[in-house]
Amino acid sequence: MTSAVGAGVAAEFQELYGAAPEGVWAAPGRVNLIGEYTDFNEGFVLPLALPHTAVAAVSRRDDGVLRLHSRDVPGGPVRLDVAALEPGTGDGWAAYPAGVVWALRAAGHPVGGGADVHLASSVPTGAGLSSSAALEVVTALALGEQYGLGLTRPEIARIAQHAENAFVGVPCGIMDQMASACATEGHALFLDTRDLSYRQVPFDLAAHGLRLLVVDTRVKHALGDGAYAERRAGCEAGARALGVRTLREVGVAHLPESLGRLTDETVRRYVRHVVTDNARVERTIALLDAGDPRAVGPLLVEGHASLRDDLRVSCPELDLAVRAAVEAGALGARMTGGGFGGSVVVLVEDGVADEVARAVGEVFRVAGFAEPRVFPVVPGAGARRLR
Repeated sequence: MTSAVGAGVAAEFQELYGAAPEGVWAAPGRVNLIGEYTDFNEGFVLPLALPHTAVAAVSRRDDGVLRLHSRDVPGGPVRLDVAALEPGTGDGWAAYPAGVVWALRAAGHPVGGGADVHLASSVPTGAGLSSSAALEVVTALALGEQYGLGLTRPEIARIAQHAENAFVGVPCGIMDQMASACATEGHALFLDTRDLSYRQVPFDLAAHGLRLLVVDTRVKHALGDGAYAERRAGCEAGARALGVRTLREVGVAHLPESLGRLTDETVRRYVRHVVTDNARVERTIALLDAGDPRAVGPLLVEGHASLRDDLRVSCPELDLAVRAAVEAGALGARMTGGGFGGSVVVLVEDGVADEVARAVGEVFRVAGFAEPRVFPVVPGAGARRLR
């Protein structure tokens, strides 16, 4: 399947640019099992790579021109001058790969010759599944290999994150890019975002008679615009008030004492979420290491309540999907990603997975919401060269 996709994208590249590409690469989206809004607080996260990928056919140029084209967006190639790239010069989808080229040059890497790039992505956009990180990572991987930069996977993730932070203007943490760059098939990625150390955790739910579903609500509320940055600022304010560099340094055992020192109720809620979600990631890892993934279900529900009530990044569609899934027999469910729309992750016994999916669809229909897209996921491979 992957080789066929690579061949198709390569053929489209040749038709578009008049010559075969020098190579074809892929990078996946991700779904985060647990640990939300913790990565920019140097905390713990537990994502896994999706089988859905962004695929890039790429050839180097030597004239300083960057040409970007997407199968998924109408119109011809976007043509940019590599030397003129700076934050604010990109627009729409093209800002993500263009930002990577800018970030590579800003880091001193010799990619000024430019490139021809043709992209195609199966990662759902606006679903909280890191479609943007997939575009960034596949571009960084391809250019890193073509220009012989010798980048490690964490370095690729850092370049991709810098592109999104400084060029696109989204103050995201590094979880999405690390998951896309470093995940391995059949495993979840237990990532410590303080030092980028990670461990591949076996995640074979089928062996336990379980399945992981993603419910894409197909909605994205405008309320989410700027909300991520506001919550990041609130977390940073909490760390300053507590006299620590980041909220990672606040232990859950001392949380009541720490909260008592905070006078701003909003900041107090943000701090409570981050500290308790870090603890939930550690509890989840302990359960997976002990071979008891079923017991993770209640932690997902607990995590969703924290995102809904303390961080306040949920929305009616996400809350309904979680409630309907659990009432239909799921072991647990929670929103995943930045919130205000996007997706829910559901842990379910294999025998009732179809029933849970139908139940979620039915309650959405009754509520008058858009029909959700429900699909099973298994941990996919991280970024790699296809041909």
